[in-house]
Amino acid sequence: MAKLHFHYSTMNAGKSTLLLQAAHNYRERGMETLLLTAAVDTRAGKGRIGSRIGIGAAAEVFAPEDDLAARVAGRLGEARLACVFVDEAQFLTREQVWQLARVVDDLRLPVMCYGLRVDFRGDLFPGSAALLALADEMREVRTICHCGRKATMVVRRGPDGTALREGAQVQIGGDETYVSLCRRHWREEMGDRARR
Repeated sequence: MAKLHFHYSTMNAGKSTLLLQAAHNYRERGMETLLLTAAVDTRAGKGRIGSRIGIGAAAEVFAPEDDLAARVAGRLGEARLACVFVDEAQFLTREQVWQLARVVDDLRLPVMCYGLRVDFRGDLFPGSAALLALADEMREVRTICHCGRKATMVVRRGPDGTALREGAQVQIGGDETYVSLCRRHWREEMGDRARR
């Protein structure tokens, strides 16, 4: 039975590695997959999903205005797809998450989404909020804070290394910009300011 899956975590937990391994497993068995990644994230190259451990694969890009249900339906006319994989799923719009739900429900095709749950301010990304509401299956991909506890938050560092408290929700970056922390250490970094 096809399901909408959401694998979420903080930065550097291995989400892209898991996606690439799962897609490889399908292809190894002769099954076609469609890999999608956000057009805004070009760290591994445009139209490429890359992992910090050095593996990668070509992917189609999506932008906020794209109709993903129509794209998947069009691909089904060309090939027999077995699964759709979405990297950087936090950048999906709410409508795109509904489109992927229709792919699962109407086309009976599993969709595996991988992305961040919250931004550096501790707020949900719109795509992640919609996935948390609509996904049939959710799995937390775990990583650890420097103290050894589970990291559930991320801070964005400025050029001087201090934690930023304000700024645009989306700023593409890697280890040079973001650090995954447990909530306690995130609160310390953010100055434990009360959330309003």
